[in-house]
Amino acid sequence: MAIIGLITGYIIPFILVLSVLVFVHEMGHYLVGRWCGIRSTAFSIGFGPELVGVTDSRGTRWKISLIPLGGYVKFYGDDDVASMPDQGSVAHMSEAERAQTLAGAKLWKRAATVAAGPIANFILAIAIFAVLFSVYGKMIADPVVAEVKADSAAQAAGVLPGDRLVALDGSKVATFDDVRRYVGIRPETRIVVTVERDGKQIDLPMVPKRTEMTDQFGNKIELGLIGIVTDEQRGHFRMETFTPLQAIHEGVKETGNIVSGTFRYIGNLVTGRMKADQLGGPVRVAQASGQMATLGIAAVIQLAAVLSVSIGLLNLMPVPVLDGGHLVFYAIEAIRGKPLGQGAQEVAFRIGLAMVLSLMVFATFNDISNLIG
Repeated sequence: MAIIGLITGYIIPFILVLSVLVFVHEMGHYLVGRWCGIRSTAFSIGFGPELVGVTDSRGTRWKISLIPLGGYVKFYGDDDVASMPDQGSVAHMSEAERAQTLAGAKLWKRAATVAAGPIANFILAIAIFAVLFSVYGKMIADPVVAEVKADSAAQAAGVLPGDRLVALDGSKVATFDDVRRYVGIRPETRIVVTVERDGKQIDLPMVPKRTEMTDQFGNKIELGLIGIVTDEQRGHFRMETFTPLQAIHEGVKETGNIVSGTFRYIGNLVTGRMKADQLGGPVRVAQASGQMATLGIAAVIQLAAVLSVSIGLLNLMPVPVLDGGHLVFYAIEAIRGKPLGQGAQEVAFRIGLAMVLSLMVFATFNDISNLIG
């Protein structure tokens, strides 16, 4: 029974969510590549041996493969699924045939085809958030202080109940979510909180405390906290509704917040302000998928939007074998007037593959450590 519960509660939601995101990502590559006249020989959800597939009239093999941890579009003339060109094969093609390969296409067509995957993920996230905001609206809590916790950064800085937070480091905030998001990724970092009190604005410098918290599923997370309680935390908030255009705008904002928060987290990792054990891999994603599934379809869809942004950003990393690495190669080609030599590309691809595999191993180690802990 425990195994059945694991499969239905975690593995199946994880595979479904990830497969949709991978499909959208790869479809971005496929559609733009097709628009640019580049032929595709395979479109796979998953890696490894084929489980089921069909070949269309254009010669593209659409298939589902055994290992559900990604996917790929293999273009005509590619040597492997990472779009490393088969130079020997391409060299013996006619000019018309080479134009249908990724390696032989014009530079802008290659760049557009490669960039289309991550862009598709960002568009999907915006669309998901827009639909959620249109259908469900958005719970809004005004950033008004109801209580200041003892021995907190806010108390030390002089924040008082009734103060309204209007800016953080000079950037305006409109909701308590804005405050939570900004402060949470800045533990032990000096910030200036601007509050409105009796019609006047006061700047209050403070340093959010690094705090380990446990969410409703028992997962431990580290955040920066300043120690204020708002009406939202006491169950008081308002529901804001949006027109379709407003919902799209909110979707863009929400996606942008995830992107900026991700970069801030990476910066905190580099500077040592955040622990690397917060970095999760497939096990943690599967766990989160199962946990969100218990909260309903809206929660799962929202998680899918967040993961879609993460997949887009991950693929834009300037690492060979990822989309970002290909774009770096194309930028170098644009500057040099010719592509890097095959030997240099092969070495870069091997290094990139080693980096990606190392990251996956590290993230999976974190996942297992958190499960055991």
